[in-house]
Amino acid sequence: MPLTASSWGSCGHLSEPPCCQRGNTVPCLIIAPMMMFWQTSMPREAKTSSVTQKQKMVKKRNLSPHEMNSAFFIVSAAPPCLEQEPEVVSEEESSDVSVSDLDGQQRSPLQLSTNIKCLVFPRGDITRFKPARPDICGLLGYYLMDAASVLPCLALDVQEGHSVLDLCAAPGGKTLALLQTQFIGFLCVNDTSVSRTLRLRKVLQSYVPKPLLSDQKLCITSFDGTKWEERNTFNRVIVDVPCTTDRHSLMEDDNNIFSKSRTGERQKLPQLQLELLLAGIIAACPGGEIIYSTCTLSQIQNQSVVEQAVHTAQEVHGIHLQVVDLRPLTRMFRKTFHFAPDLHLGEMVIPHLAANFGPIYMCKLRRLT
Repeated sequence: MPLTASSWGSCGHLSEPPCCQRGNTVPCLIIAPMMMFWQTSMPREAKTSSVTQKQKMVKKRNLSPHEMNSAFFIVSAAPPCLEQEPEVVSEEESSDVSVSDLDGQQRSPLQLSTNIKCLVFPRGDITRFKPARPDICGLLGYYLMDAASVLPCLALDVQEGHSVLDLCAAPGGKTLALLQTQFIGFLCVNDTSVSRTLRLRKVLQSYVPKPLLSDQKLCITSFDGTKWEERNTFNRVIVDVPCTTDRHSLMEDDNNIFSKSRTGERQKLPQLQLELLLAGIIAACPGGEIIYSTCTLSQIQNQSVVEQAVHTAQEVHGIHLQVVDLRPLTRMFRKTFHFAPDLHLGEMVIPHLAANFGPIYMCKLRRLT
């Protein structure tokens, strides 16, 4: 059965459907924000109040079966003091975006797939969701990830029959989101690290029915992404590059990128990111679109990399690019995420006490030649 807001909010867990009911579909993505350091000291009564408020708001919604099936993101209300009403972003709303040219950036209509089912906790709720357990066929029914990580997949705007390259795919959350659109004709997922590629393969095998993992539909590789050889091939390319992973670096000490032993690796990141983005640009076909994304606040790893890649692509490879305006997407989810204001290039989700997602930076490019 499909996931509903009421089943999540009222009991705090999900009963997974058997695989015979699920069919050849990719499981639901459950999006739960992780606690950041300043929230660990939140009073217990504040947490209890937040959870209670979540349950009341979810029960109050009374969504119709049509809304349940067509909802792309189910977004609950913010804390009462903000006086915001819960909203459902439906297929009709998501497609009603005009095309215009603004500040030299091309604004495109968004046609978000209603096959993706994503749930988020209400603003201000820091509850952790339980990990999924295997069903009778051994498949997991939902995948936990930061909600902001789904946005680059939405921005990619995959259409029916598209060939897609995920150049830095591990551990696999974005790959699952792309597969769940049910639009992709062929998907190539790659990661430079052999160990991370093995983890990616395990994730796909744990969540995706075997018919969807056939060689005709999916290719899993472990090549150096900076030396990707296919050119002018893919309709869509996502380049989710290695970065300083700010949230992980803040929360974890083990293998931290800011440790002294990894100084050299950290200093080489912008060059690595540039080479990966250029490889993704070259792999896209003329008219194809590329999403560059990171999970860092660093301007050197974000806007600076994109600017240099656009310049190098034109001067060295003769490829002309156009920046695609992502503001239609940010307007859709402005009640869910806290977006950085006035970025001159791309969009960024900034972690906020009431919307603890991200950081995620993303910029969309379109190949003109």
